[in-house]
Amino acid sequence: MTTFVYVGPSMPHEDACKILNAEYLPPVKRGDLQNIPDDVDTVVIIDGVLLNDAAVGHREILSLLKSGINVIGGGSMGALRAAELGSFGMKGLGRIYEEYKSGRVDGDDEVVLAYDPFSLAPLSEPLINFRLNLYEAVNNDVISKNVADEIISALKKVYYPHRTDKKFTEIVSLFLNEPECGSFLTYWNYNFKDYKNLDAKIILESLKK
Repeated sequence: MTTFVYVGPSMPHEDACKILNAEYLPPVKRGDLQNIPDDVDTVVIIDGVLLNDAAVGHREILSLLKSGINVIGGGSMGALRAAELGSFGMKGLGRIYEEYKSGRVDGDDEVVLAYDPFSLAPLSEPLINFRLNLYEAVNNDVISKNVADEIISALKKVYYPHRTDKKFTEIVSLFLNEPECGSFLTYWNYNFKDYKNLDAKIILESLKK
């Protein structure tokens, strides 16, 4: 049997192939799940088109579940859909999925980013990565919760293709003085985690077992 994995910005296909032998496809969009081959028994949704084309619909996923196909989501659009459709049998994995499931975050604005349509490489940073890394900085007493919340609020107002490292640095400088900003950014550059990529690894590793 075959596993279909829809992934792109969260993990390059060449990296994913080193973890799991599967059929790797670009971010899922509406209509992609309507003609899944008969030999496919598992569909993994990590990345999906969110704004530029119609996002994959709930009915498409429900149809797969009803047909007996195992559907797993996490990392990005897959995390959102898994949180929405968990009661119908869609499985979710990873930190971002847990954030959606718990209700701590909602909406596709948390995971949307700009990416190169050919290489699928990310061109901006998803809000969820900024958010979770800021939470980590708060837990490590590197920054106060109030300042972290202010930075997140400012990032939410930035159009998603412009949520870059450069824009993040500009925003941080609005809330921290120069010495604090320098110290914080040193910490940030050393400790930053790509939670989308980490969750993609968790999902693919789980399917090896």
